[in-house]
Amino acid sequence: MEAVRQMPRIGEPAPDFKAVTTTGPLQFSEYAKDSWVVLFSHPADFTPVCTTEMSAFAEEQAWFTEQGAKLIGLSIDSIHSHLAWVNNVREKTGVYMQFPIIADIDMSVSKLYGMLHPGESTTAAVRAVFFVDPKGNIRLMMYYPMNVGRNMDEIKRALIALQTADENKCAMPVDWRPGDKVIVPPPKTLAQMDERIANTTYEKVDFYLAKKSV
Repeated sequence: MEAVRQMPRIGEPAPDFKAVTTTGPLQFSEYAKDSWVVLFSHPADFTPVCTTEMSAFAEEQAWFTEQGAKLIGLSIDSIHSHLAWVNNVREKTGVYMQFPIIADIDMSVSKLYGMLHPGESTTAAVRAVFFVDPKGNIRLMMYYPMNVGRNMDEIKRALIALQTADENKCAMPVDWRPGDKVIVPPPKTLAQMDERIANTTYEKVDFYLAKKSV
């Protein structure tokens, strides 16, 4: 009986792996070194929803590069299928998926990252997205079923939110967008609480919920 593999968890190191991709052999730890990485899976090549999603990533690749983030895709298809699909999409739509796409034929990476959900399929990965920070830690995970495409605006918003939170040591309120105020960490001592109450520069609901501009 195959051992039960623990799902990746937020805050833990992203599992390392070697893989064959559309841009050549890849060691994930080397590819991800000192960079943000967005790793995402799709169920299958030459399928409609996946084509719209992967095309969207390709169209936004320059934006992700500007944010210091690399893209890497995955499905349980052969490298030959990947290449044919990438070329087909380029010929039909003009969109060129130049980021690496993992050919996970043996499902090793899919299993490593918990992309296989038997309730959906035992032979195709669900629509998973993993955000990995420059230290190599998983910071956010998203899972979508096979019949619902992802929201690219939310993926982009989440990346900027993570980066802004790290840079400013803050948290983000619901529906936060770049330019909105962020949440100041709550006080942890009586002295900090009194200092917060006296502060006139924050937008305060109460001492435990205060916002500031960054």
